[in-house]
Amino acid sequence: MFSKKITIALFLTFTTSFFAGAQNDPQAKKILDELSAKTKAYTTIKAEFSFVNEKKDKTKDTQNGKIQTKGTKYKLEIPGHEIYCDGKTVWDYIKDANEVQIKEMEKGGDDAVNPSTIFTIYEKGFKYKFDGEDAITQTISLFPDNPDKKKYHTAKLFVDKTKKQISSVKMMMKDGSTQTYSIKTFEANASIPDTDFTFNAKAHPGISVEDLR
Repeated sequence: MFSKKITIALFLTFTTSFFAGAQNDPQAKKILDELSAKTKAYTTIKAEFSFVNEKKDKTKDTQNGKIQTKGTKYKLEIPGHEIYCDGKTVWDYIKDANEVQIKEMEKGGDDAVNPSTIFTIYEKGFKYKFDGEDAITQTISLFPDNPDKKKYHTAKLFVDKTKKQISSVKMMMKDGSTQTYSIKTFEANASIPDTDFTFNAKAHPGISVEDLR
């Protein structure tokens, strides 16, 4: 099982997007414009996902998780961790240790831990190209504007043609590995109280609190 850091690293790549790209591909732009308009209309998102890290030697690590978002707020559940963010503060609850680490939410840059933008990877920072389609899926390649600052060279975006939703993203890493994030279930506009994005220490007797702010 790979670490939480790998999953978060994938989410971090999702916080940057494509519209600043100069590559002229009208078909790709049309698809991405439609995707962006629909996604931005959602008030909340709940999703279950799988994440597969395939190494250069073809060995694979897989983990499953859940995420829910509301504006800049999010809650992320992955094996061993629950991560909460109310738009200002991030709580990382480490289950086995019964410990929570508290940090300020980072804003801007490639190091911004903000999974609330997981479904809008395509808004700036990439060139883009339409690769093709089948009966269900349209595929677009995204190329980072500043590849020297990235650990990957290409992101493959797979879009459900009917739902106008991202179905999966495949990151082609410079070390020869791939990281694939696939959406298993998706629910938009569900009612989610703001309290779901704040960690309740009182619900965990004896918890160790490490405040890193």
